[in-house]
Amino acid sequence: MYDKILLPTDGSENSKRANKHALWIAEKSNAEVIVLYVVDAHFPNIGASLPFSALPAPNEEYYKVIREEGNSIIAEFKQELENGLCKGKHVNLKTKIKEGKPYFEILEFIDEENIDLVVMGASGRHGLDRFVLGSVAERVLRGSKKPVLIVH
Repeated sequence: MYDKILLPTDGSENSKRANKHALWIAEKSNAEVIVLYVVDAHFPNIGASLPFSALPAPNEEYYKVIREEGNSIIAEFKQELENGLCKGKHVNLKTKIKEGKPYFEILEFIDEENIDLVVMGASGRHGLDRFVLGSVAERVLRGSKKPVLIVH
């Protein structure tokens, strides 16, 4: 039923729970899993439009740290997989890191790679952050033409 499963991850606990669901579905359907981490190149700029913003301007050092975080999250996922997250079953796994607005990059990736199913953790944002920034999971759910499984 599914040939390609997209697993956008941010390293959060909900994202880690989504890993297990995506891998289980991939094992049952013999699907490829693509783990995607998006370096949020948009977030620091939100303060630029606010007159009271104290956020520093983004710089290369900031992006370097965020890219390293993405590499670390993906490496941790691979390690969990090797340590038995899939209970010894073979799963065809690919990884990808992109930069941009997370929800936009995820939606674009779904179309580019002809993804059959998206499995992702629910947003960790609450309150004002969610109101101002929006939930990545919610935006993907609303914008995707493919099925999306949100794991809480």
